Amino acid sequence: MKKEFSQDDIIQVAGWLLQQLADKKIIAFYGQMGAGKTTLIYTLCQILQVEDVVSSPTFSIINEYRFMDEGRPASVYHMDLYRLQDEEEAIRAGVEDCLYSGHYCFVEWPEKAPDLFPGETLYVSLTVKDGEQREIEILKK
Repeated sequence: MKKEFSQDDIIQVAGWLLQQLADKKIIAFYGQMGAGKTTLIYTLCQILQVEDVVSSPTFSIINEYRFMDEGRPASVYHMDLYRLQDEEEAIRAGVEDCLYSGHYCFVEWPEKAPDLFPGETLYVSLTVKDGEQREIEILKK
């Protein structure tokens, strides 16, 4: 399933993506540098009404944001695995704990630790088409 979008459509695309999750809570984002992974995750967090400042976890590896989920406190884990060398380093950083926490997990650069992801992960690819145009595709895994 593919969709093309521009920055002006990002709220609609993020809403659509949350609908695609159904009962899943983990999205693994593939895409080159500058494809819009962090921007889309920021927008997903806006829709979920995250209370914290959303920023790229490039150096921290994992950022945790809080929000209310059906009246109960919940978390979103935003992970950027770009700087990790392997799955062992990801485990030491706490990635696996987050993935199996039952909370939302939005993960950039999942190819750095592919075997850590549970079966209920939604895999998404973002591609730059031209200028402002992007393509989002839900991958079959």
